[in-house]
Amino acid sequence: MAWFVIKCGIIMRAKLDLNLLRIFVAVVEQGSFVGAARALAMPTSNVSRAISQLERQLDQRLIERSTRSMRLTPNGQLLHERAQPLLASLDHTAQTLSERQQQLRGPLRLCVPNEVGPYLLGDPLAAFALQHPQIEISCVTNLAGMASLLDDVDLAVMVSRGLLDDSDYVAQPLATFPCIVVAAPALVAQWPPTSEIEQFTQLPCISTVDALKGMPWQFVRPDGKFVTVPVNARYRVNSGEMALKAALAGVGFAILSELGCRPFLADGRLVEIPLALPPAPLQLYAVYPGRRYLPAKTRALLTFLIQQIGEAAHF
Repeated sequence: MAWFVIKCGIIMRAKLDLNLLRIFVAVVEQGSFVGAARALAMPTSNVSRAISQLERQLDQRLIERSTRSMRLTPNGQLLHERAQPLLASLDHTAQTLSERQQQLRGPLRLCVPNEVGPYLLGDPLAAFALQHPQIEISCVTNLAGMASLLDDVDLAVMVSRGLLDDSDYVAQPLATFPCIVVAAPALVAQWPPTSEIEQFTQLPCISTVDALKGMPWQFVRPDGKFVTVPVNARYRVNSGEMALKAALAGVGFAILSELGCRPFLADGRLVEIPLALPPAPLQLYAVYPGRRYLPAKTRALLTFLIQQIGEAAHF
């Protein structure tokens, strides 16, 4: 807030401290420094010091005071007339914003991954929408992950393997999916594997284009640290379903979710490759801009997803 002061024929712009203005308005409304101090729960000396500081900022006398009385100067009267409704409006706005932050209503924009998103999130999101009819859910499906938060999205669900990149966002784990390396029986007969993970630098493999950051395959050491292997990726896709189809066809070895491979392992169309180190699991995260100012509707959805997806992931 600024106040224009004429000094030596020059218009100067003085910055006003809103806290000092609040104290000034309290003094006027309470009719005394003591009354303002009581209303603001602060020492009378601090009130007096604040009024003096405000007068110095404006280079104006605002209150004529003596040991027994106080009286507003014309400029003090003008400042009170202008400042009081302004402060009241600011307080009302702050209250409105606080109430909106706590309300379970209004738009909620989401981004979920293409394949696993509908499978894991379709039913929970529908159930959440039924529980909270005043929340307007808008959900898009893609593989943008954290990048989608730049597009005015409130919450992004993403799949990752290994360590996440450092960022200012908060990543809340939702579920963990153990992974295995699989291949079609015919491919295993053609390229007999060993238990060493380095073999995948030579064996034909199915990898990603840019999903999961296009990273090499990652495995987990006994100490929990990750080991990466730059595999011989003869076939790259951005879809777990496409990778599964290619593995079933015998295109290459694939690192896939154990859950998704179960029926094909059971009927013999895929074979699990026993390895010295297990593949890094897939992690499902809910990512959002920050924990401190998270709206109530976003927090409610996050809590709901943690409960629902955690149960679904263990079927």
